[in-house]
Amino acid sequence: MQPLCAYIEGIGLLGPGLPDWASAQAVLSGREPYQSRKTVLPSPASLPAAERRRSGAIVKLSLATGLEAIAAARLDAASLPSVFSASGSDGENCHIICEMLASDDRQISPTRFHNSVHNVAAGYWSIATGAMTTSSVLSALDASFGAGLLEALAQVVVDDTRTVLLACDTAYPEPLFSARPIPDAFGVALVLAPQRSVQSLAQISVNLTDAGADRLDDAALENLRLAIPAARSLPLLRGIALRQEKPVVLDYLDSTRLAVAIALC
Repeated sequence: MQPLCAYIEGIGLLGPGLPDWASAQAVLSGREPYQSRKTVLPSPASLPAAERRRSGAIVKLSLATGLEAIAAARLDAASLPSVFSASGSDGENCHIICEMLASDDRQISPTRFHNSVHNVAAGYWSIATGAMTTSSVLSALDASFGAGLLEALAQVVVDDTRTVLLACDTAYPEPLFSARPIPDAFGVALVLAPQRSVQSLAQISVNLTDAGADRLDDAALENLRLAIPAARSLPLLRGIALRQEKPVVLDYLDSTRLAVAIALC
């Protein structure tokens, strides 16, 4: 395939020991040691009070990372098409519904039900931002970050428009955790643009490869990369944090990875 190219104008990040992109840059560049701490999800202040009370982890994570990236790019969230990618949806909500279905009382509340759908984050995003633009929602299990990145880049190239990618995953409690061991919440958001601007951080050019995926030198960060699908983005983020124009290879499918060339702006 021909490389898909776009400019990154803003980054949002939230995960274990990585509370935002500014803090993560210091860790990924080696200026600060990585210390894993449980992800703290902020209250989604941009939502009306009723929706704020009903929102689950995947909504809080998507809003936190997406709005951080868009603020860094100095754009209006309402104007941006969006791509949401997650290997699942809200793990805690799924767990509670399974518990209810296994009990004597199988009456599932409407709030539980509408928070169980895979596109729940996209719905809350439109409420929080007022966005009436197109929104794509996809899932590809462990390949979800790569699939989301390809979808967002395709939109940027074909439609010649900015797009925000929001790749997020949340944890499952036991017993689901034993079958799908995602240990914590991790999300990354990228504002992608077809042309260079004053806000551009780097240009990326993505192609398919059969080369092995890049690994992280820090054992704890490498464990994080392997444990959560959205964290497959970490080698790309490390390259940007280090300001290195060095190609990186990201995990995607079993026999196909994503080769990403980075040109700093």
